[in-house]
Amino acid sequence: MTGCRRVLPVLTGPTAVGKTEVAVAVAERLGAEIVCADSMQVYRRMEAGTAKPSPEQRARAPHHLVDFVDPTVDFTVADYRAAALTVIDELLSAGKTPLIVGGSRLYIKSLMAPFVAGPAPNAALRADWDAEPSEALHRRLQEVDPETAVRLHPADRKRIVRALEVFHQQGEPLSALQRRSREAGGAFDALPIALIRDRAEIYQRVEARVDKMIAHGLVEEVQGFLKEGLGPERIAMQAHGYKEIMGYLQGRYDREEAIRLLKRNTRRYVKYQLIWLRSEPGVHWVAAARPVEEVAEECVRLVQARAPDVL
Repeated sequence: MTGCRRVLPVLTGPTAVGKTEVAVAVAERLGAEIVCADSMQVYRRMEAGTAKPSPEQRARAPHHLVDFVDPTVDFTVADYRAAALTVIDELLSAGKTPLIVGGSRLYIKSLMAPFVAGPAPNAALRADWDAEPSEALHRRLQEVDPETAVRLHPADRKRIVRALEVFHQQGEPLSALQRRSREAGGAFDALPIALIRDRAEIYQRVEARVDKMIAHGLVEEVQGFLKEGLGPERIAMQAHGYKEIMGYLQGRYDREEAIRLLKRNTRRYVKYQLIWLRSEPGVHWVAAARPVEEVAEECVRLVQARAPDVL
């Protein structure tokens, strides 16, 4: 890594707000290269449900960590951080500007906030817990890590399992790991720029995006992954769109219900992203319901004023 902390521009915002188009236009103006911070776009062969930049957009601005790993690999936040920091360091060493783009909170926080990696996922442990209801797992967590158990809802199975997994592999509670993480310091300081639209407009764009995903073959794509043996336990298959369609293909509900759930869950994710971004200090909000050129110019002015050391 470079010897001093740098301020890096981060272009973020909720799903369907229009980050990709603006990011390419900003990168062109800054001579920057885009470092993906999207937990779905990192996967190869996941096309219909990921809204990846088009070949034309990738030709206009170099993109890193898009189509980076196969969905058969359980790519963790720690894996992302290691890969992204390598790319960022190489770009800075070459005198280039990294522009971090995406809406995945944990990916972005892993670069900008204190971070200590926990143990890798353990398939055997997770299989042992498959038959236990979430409430029972939550009671287990209360015994070994009461601090984390208080924070987690008894129905939040994914995070409960992860906390138990950390304890059983590392011999210490997740809460202790997180305290150590807060003491470690982040790799970079961030200049967070968040695109925003009226929430009703974002929801309309979500509806249109889901319809486009279905029309572009999301169901057939998930069918192919199921035939390969990729089940809902794989990290890639837990992505929005893939998990809902997988439920339909496994007979848990019909196609119409899968689409309804996908739209609802994506709207809920948008709400979660907005709550997170509004709680973050120093976020610069930029209205996105304008011509892309105008939005990009405002973002560039913010970078030039606040992060001149990366230019």
